[in-house]
Amino acid sequence: MQQTVVEHIEPVAEDVVALTLRAASGALAPWEPGAHIDVSLPNWLTRQYSLCGDPGVRDAYRVAVRHDPLSRGGSEYVHRFLRPGRALDVSLPRNHFPLVPAARYLFLAGGIGITPLLAMLRAAVAAGRPATLLYAGPSVDRMPFAGELRRAYGDRVRIVETGRHGRPDLGALDASLAPHALEPDTLVYCCGPAGMLAAAQEAFPAGRLHTERFQPAVRSFGPDTAFEAVCARSGLTVPVPADTSLLDALAHAGRPVPSGCREGVCGSCEVSVLDGTPEHRDDIGASEGGMYACVSRARSARLVLDL
Repeated sequence: MQQTVVEHIEPVAEDVVALTLRAASGALAPWEPGAHIDVSLPNWLTRQYSLCGDPGVRDAYRVAVRHDPLSRGGSEYVHRFLRPGRALDVSLPRNHFPLVPAARYLFLAGGIGITPLLAMLRAAVAAGRPATLLYAGPSVDRMPFAGELRRAYGDRVRIVETGRHGRPDLGALDASLAPHALEPDTLVYCCGPAGMLAAAQEAFPAGRLHTERFQPAVRSFGPDTAFEAVCARSGLTVPVPADTSLLDALAHAGRPVPSGCREGVCGSCEVSVLDGTPEHRDDIGASEGGMYACVSRARSARLVLDL
């Protein structure tokens, strides 16, 4: 973990604030566009936020937090109780949504989904690549960083107020709205609500499209079954009942694993699998030989973990 202090809390849209987290001392870990961090809040909750500042600034991170009326406590705490000067522990950055080198880019953002794309657009422009951002939201006053983006990038940014003009048809983008969208060497990066992600998947080939979601996709799996998890380093065998996650079973057995979202979208609870066959249920793709303990289960009767 890294120690930071809340330096600044700035409203950037209706129900959205940007936090500047300054290093308590020295520099913070480097990061690249698309990365996110876990923030340990004082109300014992950990939440994940995309880094939306400048990777060149080594002593501070910038994140944005939208107030969710159905909040489980994270965004409510940030908006109602967090104040400048508060110390916060944050994780090292993780990146499951990296910016791949390309000849040109089209960025598609919906609402708070703008956050990981801010640094991507900055990097693409700095590299001299043709890049356009299509940014959709109900109205400008509810779209974080809309004014900042217009001032910095001018015509590269296309703002679509869906409350006035409806949702953009991603399958029929014309040159005035999204230059180069149909070029075969244009990579498309999309982050936003589920409807926007689904529309992007319909409109663009999988080889050109990169997406990030803040909520897990709705998918179906077979019935949950019990299995055993063997902790190789200690020799402890942990039974995992059908109605209990691997993450919770390990915690109950005294072998807790760091976790954040508990929904398979943040990557903080990855464990290494030495033997056995996991059933991956995450939305980000576990690394070779790994699995996410919060949602994934086992296809074999036993998993041997590097714990």
